Amino acid sequence: MEQNFQTFHEACTFIQNLPYRRNQDKSNLNCVIEDNGGTCSTKHAFLKDFADKNGIENVQLMLGIFKMKGSYNKKLIPVLEKYGLNEMPEAHNYLRINGEIKDFTTNKSSAEDFRNDLVKEIEINPDQITDFKVEYHRNFLKDYLSNNPEIPYTLEEFWTIREACIETLQS
Repeated sequence: MEQNFQTFHEACTFIQNLPYRRNQDKSNLNCVIEDNGGTCSTKHAFLKDFADKNGIENVQLMLGIFKMKGSYNKKLIPVLEKYGLNEMPEAHNYLRINGEIKDFTTNKSSAEDFRNDLVKEIEINPDQITDFKVEYHRNFLKDYLSNNPEIPYTLEEFWTIREACIETLQS
């Protein structure tokens, strides 16, 4: 499946309307087209790459950590309650276009979903959505657990709970 977009806006609209799902090969930026869907990482990396290849300036690929709560998505409430948690720090990719946060993860996504719970943010390159993102996120969680000793989980247990949260969002 190949797409020929005439404008960046057209590409953003198309990508935003693709289903949310994990991709098998995140190192292939065209995986969102080939898999007919993607995650915040693959969708926004694809759009950043498209912008770069077409000379569109002021588009940044961001990696932010936000406090994912039940208010972010009601599907999370049972998972968080099961483990006695109020929140799960989650790594999220999005774009900053002319300094403004834009989230094209789904057709219902909005910066308002996470902006107020954003605790850290860095700019990354599209090739950093794989190993770098995971390592950055895990290091953040390790520090988070260290700073919140009342949370009774190891890093591996906490990561497993995070995976359960993400799985819930995909259903």
